[in-house]
Amino acid sequence: MSDLKVYQYPKCSTCRSAVKWLKEQGHELTLQHIAEQPPTVEELRVLVKNSGLPLKKFFNTSGEVYRELGLKDKLADLSEDEQLALLSAHGMLIKRPVVTDGKQVTVGYKEDQYAEAWSNA
Repeated sequence: MSDLKVYQYPKCSTCRSAVKWLKEQGHELTLQHIAEQPPTVEELRVLVKNSGLPLKKFFNTSGEVYRELGLKDKLADLSEDEQLALLSAHGMLIKRPVVTDGKQVTVGYKEDQYAEAWSNA
């Protein structure tokens, strides 16, 4: 199996489930604490590009920071650079976990999505 980088928050049950599933598949994991060491703007730019997802899918819309910053009403008016800067400055704004092998990227955790993306990686 492959080496995967997992941007995660250790106290998050979804992150713990994802890490457990990936380890059970035999992956070697590099875990990065998303709040203490959020990805840089450039790392985020690559993650978004490789994910094939729109940038807004990287936002943790149910999180406290999202609500505190009032992003529900502001996000659409922000440029891509401003959105990336926000995500990089506030790791808890990022929907987690984010998993990458350097080529493909998944955001969040759904077992069927992981099975498709990471079973043969």
